[in-house]
Amino acid sequence: MSRTPNFDVTGAWLEGDEPGDRKFVKIGFLLLENGETLPDITIAYQTWGTLNADKSNAILVNHAMTGWSDVTGWWPQMVGPGLAFDTDKYFIVCPNVIGGCQGSTGPSSIAPDGKRYGSRFPIITIRDMVNAEVAFSDALGIKKYLLAVGPSLGGMRSLEWAVQLPDRVGAICTIGSSAVATGDQIGTAAIQIRAIKSDPHFNDGDYYEQSRGPIEGMGIARRIAHLTYRTESEMDVRFGRQLQGDETGRYAVESYLDHQATKLAKRFDANTYIALTDAMNSHDIGRDRGGVAAALEAITVPVVVVSIDTDRLFPPRLQVEISELVPTAGAPIVISSDFGHDGFLVEAEAMGDAIRHALDVAGTI
Repeated sequence: MSRTPNFDVTGAWLEGDEPGDRKFVKIGFLLLENGETLPDITIAYQTWGTLNADKSNAILVNHAMTGWSDVTGWWPQMVGPGLAFDTDKYFIVCPNVIGGCQGSTGPSSIAPDGKRYGSRFPIITIRDMVNAEVAFSDALGIKKYLLAVGPSLGGMRSLEWAVQLPDRVGAICTIGSSAVATGDQIGTAAIQIRAIKSDPHFNDGDYYEQSRGPIEGMGIARRIAHLTYRTESEMDVRFGRQLQGDETGRYAVESYLDHQATKLAKRFDANTYIALTDAMNSHDIGRDRGGVAAALEAITVPVVVVSIDTDRLFPPRLQVEISELVPTAGAPIVISSDFGHDGFLVEAEAMGDAIRHALDVAGTI
């Protein structure tokens, strides 16, 4: 019998929920960058298409921070016959990251002692996520991906694959991402984390047995984040100073942000929000590698860089830095969009062309 979700506590997928199209694989333990060990890890994932006989047609899709394993759910019009991720040609694989909340081991998961991790879940980094993805790929018997591709947090992970695992990817495509977290990103993200931790129902992260979790705090974090995902011009043209016209007296833009917060509460977890945000804040491709320039200059696999011209969270200069320092990268593919960072979700046709180009580049190896 399936569990009845309590979205007042968490929107995480929990044991007892219907799995939907998720598949699950155990990858054992993982030694983390901070020296701790995360035991008995489960990875939730989804696939599309068919893996060919020599397993040479696999594409790894690295989802963004609030994404999950269902690429068709968060990246519409990209997966299917004849689309960019052509299921007649390719085997598309998308695992939910460790620290996530949609089936992979994360703060809402049950730890070996039978209780949910909560505050005990260890700090994780981008490299830890990639190491888990490597173990996951080994479990599936995939030794090399034709392409590793992802936006935002997914772009960070794709870049890490190129630096750390050049023999396991034919090429990578990093979309609206960076080689290192900026002070502006860290500052904005830190405020979001503070909002969650200030919620009176946060209980230091151990809220899963309560009747209510830090939903309001996560909602505030999401409202802040969503403004960084879109553009000033869109908010002004779309909403301006309009009132919502209901009994609340809210401005229309307030109502819109409230809606975004409510949507997230039904599919996400506050502890995961913190864990993945902290991981993004710690992102530095040059850490212990002689610096960003040295790490990027050492990349040998083809790198396709995609930029959104109105992105204020990951401004185009950050993608230019990657393209200028990576010897195997061309100039960034610039997507014009009115929707800022979220342009990678909205501009399906342009994104499809960029993915097809990346696959062409991967196919030249």
